[in-house]
Parts: sequence; structure tokens; C-alpha cells
Amino acid sequence: MDSLFQIFAIIIGLLWVVSAASVYLSSNNRLSKVLSLLGILALLVYISVLWIKLERPPMRTLGETRLWYSFFISVIGFGIYQRWKYKWFFSYCLMFALMFLVLNYFKPETFNKSLMPALQSFWFVPHVIVYMISYAFLGASAIIGLKGLYDKYRGRFDGSIILMADNIVYLGFGFLNLGIIFGALWAKEAWGHYWTWDPKETWALITWLIYLFYIHYRLSKPNRIIRHLLILSLAFFVLLVCWFGINYLPSAQNSVHIY
Repeated sequence: MDSLFQIFAIIIGLLWVVSAASVYLSSNNRLSKVLSLLGILALLVYISVLWIKLERPPMRTLGETRLWYSFFISVIGFGIYQRWKYKWFFSYCLMFALMFLVLNYFKPETFNKSLMPALQSFWFVPHVIVYMISYAFLGASAIIGLKGLYDKYRGRFDGSIILMADNIVYLGFGFLNLGIIFGALWAKEAWGHYWTWDPKETWALITWLIYLFYIHYRLSKPNRIIRHLLILSLAFFVLLVCWFGINYLPSAQNSVHIY
């Protein structure tokens, strides 16, 4: 499957690079939309083929979850561009999605059919899916946070950007809640406990709390725009630690979440 992925990754990468460039170079954005959609559909085809070949959901390894992340954040970038016409956001989302495909290209993982008993649960698929959707939305909010800080520095900040960030965070936080709930139900079925303060669970709680803090801080201190943008930018770092950074922490080596 590695050679097949390389072919798909090159095709998708070319489509997205040309799409991200043409949205600025062409007065007619139809071409960029078509190219980005073709790339999204190509990635969906590869994920579907992988699912069939593995005879299991391709969600077990970090490489497999990166495929889902690339898919969802590219869809989000396309959808928001359709709605608000932010060219920079469209391009950033495509390049962000491409970055995760490049990681898989240079660090291929062994795709095998094995699936440990704990993962043979009804909750496995919905838990991973809603988490990847949540991470994609929250990653998009981090892009907005960084862009907002840059615009503040250049003195050309548009206040509407923080409102868009709020809507994206609300969606991402909603899916994050579902992910924690589904994970608790899965843990109860697999290990007999809803919550065990496993390192992965602890970092999931930290991630949830920091985005909850952002929401409350935005509502209570609506004029502290720079702090809001900083929180959005830094919160995504915590999310990345929860997603795959936890695998490299000594305290997590005996975690039941390290497969």
C-alpha cells in the first residue's frame, strides 16, 4: 500500500499546490475549486481503497489518522472559502493538509490487518472520526489565530476574523465533547472504566479545558483580541501533544492508548 500511497500523494499534492496558487493568480476561481475538490476526492478514494485492503477501519496508526486529518481540514478549507471567500484560509488549509500527507510520504507506516481486541469495538470508528473532525476545526482556528497576530503586527487587522474563529472553535469544541464521551463509553466497554487518568486521557482533558477557557475568556473579555489570538495559536500545540506528542513522553509508554 506504500507505493499506492506515494502515487496518490503526488497526484493530490500537485492538485492542491496548483489550486492554492491559482486562487491568487486567476480571476476565475472555478479552476482552483475544481482542482481542490479533485484532490479531496482522490484522498477519499485512497482512504476507501485502504479500508477495503486492510479489511478494517484505517484509524489504528498515527499515519492512518493523519490521512483523515488531511481529508477533513481540506474539506473545511473548501467549505469556508465557499462561504466567506478567504483566499488565504483556503490556501493555508490545503497546504496544512498537504503537510500531513508529506509526513506520511517520508515516514511510511506498515499497514497491516491486525486489530487488537480493544479496537474491535463499535465505539472505535465514531470516536476516531469525531476527534479528527474536531482536530481539523481546531487546527483551522489556530491558522486564524496566527494570521490574526500577523495582521495585528502589520496594523491591518480585520475584526471579522476573530468572529470566524469563534464559530470554528464552537464546532471543533462540540466534536471534542463527542470524542470524549465516545471515548469514555469505549473505555467502559474495553477496560471496565469510563476514566482512569491514563496520560492520553489526562492530555485530552487538558486540551478540552484550554478550549473551554478560550470560549469563556472570549465572552468575558471580548476586547482582549491579542490574548484571544495567542490562546488559539498555543492551544493547538497542546492538541498536537495530545494527538501524537504523548507517544514520545516517558510517562505514556505503558499507556493503553499507545498501540
